[in-house]
Amino acid sequence: MTPAARLQAAIEILDQILVGKSAEQQLTAWGRRSRFAGSKDRAAVRDHVFQSLRCLRSYAVLGGAKTGRGLILGLLRHKGEDPSAFFTGEGHAPSELTLSERGAAGQFSSEAEELDIPEWLWNSFSQSLGQDAPLAAAALQGRAPVHLRVNRLKGTVEAAQKALAEEGIDSAAHPASPWALEVTSNARRLRNSQAYLCGLVELQDAASQAVIDVLPLEDGLNVLDLCAGGGGKSLAMAAAAKLKLFAHDIEQKRMKDIPDRAKRAGARIALLATEQLARTGPYDLVLCDAPCSGSGSWRRAPEGKWNLSRDRLDEIKALQAGILDQATQLISATGTLAYATCSMLAEENEDQVQAFLARHSGWSETARKSWKTHEGTDGFFVSVLTRATADC
Repeated sequence: MTPAARLQAAIEILDQILVGKSAEQQLTAWGRRSRFAGSKDRAAVRDHVFQSLRCLRSYAVLGGAKTGRGLILGLLRHKGEDPSAFFTGEGHAPSELTLSERGAAGQFSSEAEELDIPEWLWNSFSQSLGQDAPLAAAALQGRAPVHLRVNRLKGTVEAAQKALAEEGIDSAAHPASPWALEVTSNARRLRNSQAYLCGLVELQDAASQAVIDVLPLEDGLNVLDLCAGGGGKSLAMAAAAKLKLFAHDIEQKRMKDIPDRAKRAGARIALLATEQLARTGPYDLVLCDAPCSGSGSWRRAPEGKWNLSRDRLDEIKALQAGILDQATQLISATGTLAYATCSMLAEENEDQVQAFLARHSGWSETARKSWKTHEGTDGFFVSVLTRATADC
């Protein structure tokens, strides 16, 4: 495919996404229809689509329309490339630019529009991050770095870097966690590498790993990952100490890959249905990696940014509070509750913890840490809470 043909494919896919269809589903459908497209073509089209979704508001302004064509036009203008070199109408290229499309790019009406944050959310976003809000928002406009967690059950950081390098994958230590690596070249080779297939390394954002570093884990503890999802943090905990470790998710299908991932990693994780939670408790530590806005990981899943609404965010906050309250019933008298989100919004993080402490007078916060997107990781938050007295 020519570069122009890749852009036209992205335009067509984006038009489907803009009427409410899933990006992943549309990319998969296009790939099945386009057997002629090679791996580089598919990667390029995917990159165009996701970059346009990350910058949906600003590219629509630069391109003059919130359409697939407008977004790709905006992408080219943002990159400083001449759109007329691609919009030629020749072969499979986009049709020639219209007179109106040849005009000057539009002007941004607000900081939120320029930085690709929903207008309704900008006040909360900017208040949460203060002077760092523009930096964090700008980081969300680009691709996320590729991070790995070195599985200490299988080897050392040095051994992992050597194994990756032997397969042409370069990496560097990441400061967020002692076991974190950032891939600096050939990230697309990872999933077929022996280091990944044998469980020596696992794909996981460095801040997500660092959340586990904050937890008071030690050998022999009875631990529950209450909102386990795909099990990334369960696996990280299993590598951190010899635990009696359980994973649960209200939607059990989200945990379907955990057994295979655990086997590959050399970890032991027991999956629990909701009705089994009380039987294996009480727990010394419960991790609530709660459902959230995902604002710290929007560059990986940009559709979430545009699908979020104030009503939906309020529903999520109520769900978070309910999960925290549920967790208190599962923890031993001197146990620990860890609350984590991949959000940078105070209303989901600090405010949620303060509300919990107001509801539960027997609890206190013993540790808190946050990570922001402009600091080289996804945005994450964790608070560690302990029960010093009987819950009132």
